[in-house]
Amino acid sequence: MTRKERYEYVLNYFRGQMPHVSTELEFGSVFQLLVATLLSAQCTDKRINQVTPELFRHFPDAKRMAEAEVSEVFEYVKSVSYPNSKAKHLVEMSRMLVRNFNGDVPDSMKELMSLPGVGRKTANVIQAVGFGHAAIAVDTHVFRVSRRLGLVTKKADTPLKVEVELRKNISEADRADAHHWLLLHGRYICQSRRARCEKCPFEGFCPKVFEGSKLE
Repeated sequence: MTRKERYEYVLNYFRGQMPHVSTELEFGSVFQLLVATLLSAQCTDKRINQVTPELFRHFPDAKRMAEAEVSEVFEYVKSVSYPNSKAKHLVEMSRMLVRNFNGDVPDSMKELMSLPGVGRKTANVIQAVGFGHAAIAVDTHVFRVSRRLGLVTKKADTPLKVEVELRKNISEADRADAHHWLLLHGRYICQSRRARCEKCPFEGFCPKVFEGSKLE
């Protein structure tokens, strides 16, 4: 099976099974999506969804969070991974949004990545989910699944390289959905150490193991 045929099979399957999907994070505005996405690094969406309702009740927008002390925000996020640095980033990010963007979240990659704590993956999530742009974020799940299924070459050994190859092979119309298709497949089926291959619709042509893969 050629790589082009792999893409056609995988994307056609997901289009039929889950035409339009979105993040499992819960939010009420683009700012809240940004906060939740930043908090979700190295943490489960389930945990973030347990934390954010109370956090957003006290700090619903950039202006309110910009007025807070880091210690105040920390109290609401202390159960997530790396709470000290994340609380600091949230306050600094909010202050920069108020100072430079009138409290609104910008939609350009350059401006998003200028915000404290916001990397390329987070910026792509905001572009795709928050603004509907044709962006594809590469987190650990997308990175793993893309390599395991042979959607990208072995040379694609960084998230950015995987993103570049995926963008070349996935149409703009599918990119935002494709991020979630691959993410959810990695989260629930093609898991890191104990992949549920018996439930995988791509078992018939899965290359199984690439150099560096944790799948045995």
